Amino acid sequence: MSSSEFRHIVRLGGRDLNGKKKLIAALADIKGIGFTTANAIVNRLNLDPNVRLGSLSEADLKMIDDYVKSLHSYIDLPYLLNRRRDPSSGSNIHLISSDLEFIVKEDIRREKEIMSWRGVRHSLGLKVRGQRTRTTGRKGMTVGVRKGAAKTQSAGEKEKGKK
Repeated sequence: MSSSEFRHIVRLGGRDLNGKKKLIAALADIKGIGFTTANAIVNRLNLDPNVRLGSLSEADLKMIDDYVKSLHSYIDLPYLLNRRRDPSSGSNIHLISSDLEFIVKEDIRREKEIMSWRGVRHSLGLKVRGQRTRTTGRKGMTVGVRKGAAKTQSAGEKEKGKK
């Protein structure tokens, strides 16, 4: 492929990717595909991992796109999939981009609805995975009375008491 056919932006998996990046790094930019999964895709398709994404042929890009969209039917190693034993279907599937975001939001909504421990923590805006909360994770939450507000209020009460 000549340099005139180099594509600086490539559309794969519903996302615009930087064509200047190496193949594995560019695939890892798709939400739902990390470095390990990208490496497995490149090895399975017998592609050079060091080639730039923008220099691939149209046929290679089509092959990669089809493979990424139906990854769960090609990969037989369940630990590479991001949705093992799906609660609705019971099968191992792999989701990418907006499908992944939607399913994660639905899972959180379902947890809140059934009032599980994780759902309660989500609804209260607290940490969910067992982290400590005594000293960390305070940003964005109600802290209580501020010192400045307490001083002005107490000064106003003292003046009323003197009169």
